[in-house]
Amino acid sequence: MALKTLSAKAAAALDRELMSTGAFSIDQLMELAGLSVSQVVARVHPTKQGRRVLVAVGPGNNGGDGLVAARHLFHYGYQPAIYYPKRPKNDLYQRLVKQCEDLEIPFVDDFFAALESTDHVVDAIFGFSFSGEVREPFPAVINAMAETKVPVTSVDAPSSWDINEGPPKSGVGSNFHPNVLVSLTAPKPLVKYFKGRHFVGGRFVAPSIAKKYDFDVPKYEGIDQIVEITDNQVKI
Repeated sequence: MALKTLSAKAAAALDRELMSTGAFSIDQLMELAGLSVSQVVARVHPTKQGRRVLVAVGPGNNGGDGLVAARHLFHYGYQPAIYYPKRPKNDLYQRLVKQCEDLEIPFVDDFFAALESTDHVVDAIFGFSFSGEVREPFPAVINAMAETKVPVTSVDAPSSWDINEGPPKSGVGSNFHPNVLVSLTAPKPLVKYFKGRHFVGGRFVAPSIAKKYDFDVPKYEGIDQIVEITDNQVKI
């Protein structure tokens, strides 16, 4: 099966469809996305390779996915820490933070110090809706992820990448190539520029909705919420 990609516009429309005719709440979608991310981290970086996971969280839905992933990773036996410098006042995000605080997952102020003492990084800063300029404090964070030897897993899109055109030609993120990418629901066109391990997560789309948006749901095995795919399985 060749998986088709979803443009940013189509991905946004799909999210709206899932929350209208699909009858999902944003909480549900975020929970399922974060669960998928946590399963990918557990697959590519089992606890025997190191339990410390630093989750870099942005101010939007991508960041919410990261908060959910951190919670699940804690329950898997990892030792997550969260960098969350831009916190919206939205009730949903405040509840996700509270859930992590109740588990005594630390929130760190110094990303760079935390990066020096972690075994894996989850990049949940910007997702498919990102466009424009990377604003503070994230330029230095993205550059640090680009330069670190610590493996990085990005959620839906490597932060700073254009959803269609991939990494910027220059500036912040131009040399950012994470080790792992988790495409949520379906791959985005930027995958043609990505060379690491690639997973699709989000085992919840009804066949009728997938047909309407002209993309294929991959074959998930057993109880997995994720499936690893190769370059020749994606149709750009």
